[in-house]
Formats: sequence, structure tokens, C-alpha cells
Amino acid sequence: MTYRTRASLRPLAAARYNVSRMLTTASQTPIASSSSTSSPSSSQPQSELTPSPAETPADANAPNTHFKITLRRSAISLGDKIKGTIKALGIHRRFQTVYFPHSPEAAGKILRIKELVEVENVPTHLVKTKQQQRQERKAPRGYKVVGSKRDSFMKV
Repeated sequence: MTYRTRASLRPLAAARYNVSRMLTTASQTPIASSSSTSSPSSSQPQSELTPSPAETPADANAPNTHFKITLRRSAISLGDKIKGTIKALGIHRRFQTVYFPHSPEAAGKILRIKELVEVENVPTHLVKTKQQQRQERKAPRGYKVVGSKRDSFMKV
């Protein structure tokens, strides 16, 4: 029977620790290098090259200044420290989204709950308040008021 010593396990443990501490963000698009000789249409689809009508060229080049944090998994059976971190971020239910400016405190809280949340880096113009998020979810009215009996009676 062979035994492993602590010294032989140390590099593997360090590599595993570093991998688990990395903060990854969702839906980052790779940046095409300007020195490539191939045509842009062959390397990427045309829809990815043109910005959407809502984005202006100035908005597309805006630096990412905020974290968009969405709770994907519940913390029901987890410890009080994890639940406290989620509460400190202001998240109360699944699929709730909050925005935080880039800061060491926010990054540390995200690292504490990285298995439960989805994080995106967004520029300032994409940060939405709670009222804006609620308005986006709201269904359109099923009717339109074109007039009323009172207005026709009063001949207004």
C-alpha cells in the first residue's frame, strides 16, 4: 500500500482553490482582434456585428460599471451566513435582480454566494430601478379608451 505525503497533494489543492475562487460572468462576448486577415462576415454572423437599434455607438463602447446580480438558486437549506449575505445584497426571492456598482465589497459578497447567483457586468445606462423592472414585466392593457358617454353628452 502506498501513501501520499502532504507535499505531493499541495499543488493540486492550491490549483483547486484558485479555480473555485474565480468570478465568472455570464454572456460575455469575445472581442475580435483587429489584426485578423479574414473578413468579418466569415468569422462572425452579421447580426452580432451590428448593434441593436436600442444601442447607439456611444452606448456600445460604454465601460461596464455595475454588477447585475440575479438569484438563480434558493438558499433555503443553507447556513445563516449565506442567507445573511443574500439579504445584505437586497435579494429576497428567486430570479430577483439587483444592481451594484463595482466595488470590493460587492465582489466579496458575490464570491460568497457564487453558486447561487448569475452575475453580468453592465454599463451604467443598462442599470434599472425596481420601478423600471416592474414596468417591463407588466402586461399591456387589453383595451384602449377611445371616448366616453360623458364626453359625447357634454360635446367636448
